Amino acid sequence: MKIFQPTFFSALTMFFFLSHCRSIDPQVYEPIQKPKLEGVLAPNDKLRTSTLLAKGKVNGLESLDVDKYGNVFGGDKEGQILKVTPLGEITVLTNTGGRPLGVQFDSEGNLIIADAYKGLLRLTPKNELQTLVSEFEGKPFRFTDDLDIGRDGKIYFSDASIYIQSEYLFDLLEAKPHGRVFVYDPKTKSTNLLLDGLYFANGIALSKNEDFLLINETYRYRITKLWLKGPKKGSREDFISNLPGFPDNITRSPSGDFWLALFTVRNDRMDSLHPSPFLKKLIANLPKMFWPKPEPYGFAILLNEQGEILQTLQDPGGLELREVTSAIQKGDNLYIGSLYHDRIGIYDLKGK
Repeated sequence: MKIFQPTFFSALTMFFFLSHCRSIDPQVYEPIQKPKLEGVLAPNDKLRTSTLLAKGKVNGLESLDVDKYGNVFGGDKEGQILKVTPLGEITVLTNTGGRPLGVQFDSEGNLIIADAYKGLLRLTPKNELQTLVSEFEGKPFRFTDDLDIGRDGKIYFSDASIYIQSEYLFDLLEAKPHGRVFVYDPKTKSTNLLLDGLYFANGIALSKNEDFLLINETYRYRITKLWLKGPKKGSREDFISNLPGFPDNITRSPSGDFWLALFTVRNDRMDSLHPSPFLKKLIANLPKMFWPKPEPYGFAILLNEQGEILQTLQDPGGLELREVTSAIQKGDNLYIGSLYHDRIGIYDLKGK
């Protein structure tokens, strides 16, 4: 068998490639063997029964909130904040000039927005767009991602990475804990760091009693619990680990359970690359068309306060809903948002 012997030219090419590659620093990561899709995780097609609102008329409403009239609010890929009526009529409320992700109404009717590029914003009922906070200790946030609001008005939010939103896959390849979680107090206009060292800090949600905060660590397939009250205050622990996919946003249901959105299922090719920093660095410098692709799949999981999976809603193949990034329950309906898809899903929870 002839063994390949590198020529001077190929060696020079490789040297040039490595010396000019993107300055990411991939780490060795050995992912846990992914769980089998069986039992409560067994594939189903429940999400395919969802009503599809504004199909073909919206573009990447990553996170959603819903008012008492059933109007849906969210931010799209163009930076627009949209209001979508139950009939699918669309109104553009404003444009943040960035990429709005997490959205939630506060008790005064303001829509609070986590914008990946602009920081934490507030859209008043009069459509006045205001910046609440965009930096910490003199350094701008790089990737403001999601938020939840306490009964006292304090806003908990995540800064996912040191990479900006358009470069989020570099965080996946690097496998380093760049993510942070903050709390902003509108009364004092102060911002405090609650937790850092997170592997892509994504969706966050307060517990019903607001004694703990859940934080999705997307690239570790897990959810971390941060205690806010009681004897464990300030400590962190695993809430659930080895999830079957990439956790994105998480919201609390009216009963105190949690709806978790999975962007897609685990990628075997990506898991196999993680132990090799060299291969990940090569991947980072290839055109993105050659990167591992997410499998089209719709997936939402209901968890209780103990981190136990109660049920799953799925759409294998993503025939109707895919790239699910938010699932928020209002009454008997579960509203489904997506980072890239062109629709809002409304799943009827009654008797299902």
